[in-house]
Amino acid sequence: MAERTYRIHIAAELAGVRVELIRAWERRYGVLNPRRTPAGYRVYTDRDVAVLKQLKKLTDEGVAISEAAKLLPQLMAGLDAEAAARGGRPDARTHAETWRESLLAAAQAYDQPRVSDVLDEVLAALPPLKAFDDVLAPLLCDVGEHWAAGALTVAQEHLVSQMVRARLVGLLHAAPQGRHRHGVLACFPEEEHEMGLLGAALRLRHLGVRVTLLGQRVPAEDLGRAVAALRPDFVGLSAVASRSASAFEDTLTRVKQALPQGMPLWVGGAAARSHQDVCERLSAHVFQGEADWDRLAGA
Repeated sequence: MAERTYRIHIAAELAGVRVELIRAWERRYGVLNPRRTPAGYRVYTDRDVAVLKQLKKLTDEGVAISEAAKLLPQLMAGLDAEAAARGGRPDARTHAETWRESLLAAAQAYDQPRVSDVLDEVLAALPPLKAFDDVLAPLLCDVGEHWAAGALTVAQEHLVSQMVRARLVGLLHAAPQGRHRHGVLACFPEEEHEMGLLGAALRLRHLGVRVTLLGQRVPAEDLGRAVAALRPDFVGLSAVASRSASAFEDTLTRVKQALPQGMPLWVGGAAARSHQDVCERLSAHVFQGEADWDRLAGA
């Protein structure tokens, strides 16, 4: 895998140093010599970020930057020794948390270009599934929790979710198409939350499953017609929005009646987990975790 790199504003956030200060240190003291992309942008490695953190620590302690810069050979030797002791692996969890914090801060500032830039950094640094699992999916949970707590407005929540959705659609377009098994994925009738469904489609395609994605608010009768025409190996539904047990059972019953007899049906999402007993009574599998991905892929 290629070495992870960051644009200057992300490196600045990771190191806790202002962008202007990084540029001044480079210009006056030759602190770093970042690579440049074909478009001319500076890009910084994890090692560069670690150097910046060390320099910031020294200057915070009162060491002049001119003196701290003279210590660079020793600082870099120490960082290289630490990296070797760790097997050269950066703390990916810490980076994921920093990215999510940056995205939330950008949402609170109504800064959609910044949201876009940070998401691009994530997708450039991580493989698609890891980007979804470590950053995008937890970010959407964080955004939902902040909105529920009144810390984000609806506009701020939409500002992030629309950008995440666009990136997920792009990842799906680039994902393998799959060949051996076929799944039809849709949201419950009246269900508007589709991020989990997009994530499921992405994972299944990377597992070699061919996916037909129908998206939000699919009426039971229309789903039934599509499944009858496509004849997939299974149907997957996303049910997120909270509803009563009776309303959930009524909807799931209509879906089951619309599908060809014997068609395997899987249901995932918060509402499905809340009404697992209803799903089991109607012979619908509730998606539980990692082992179910293998079952859906036919492993």
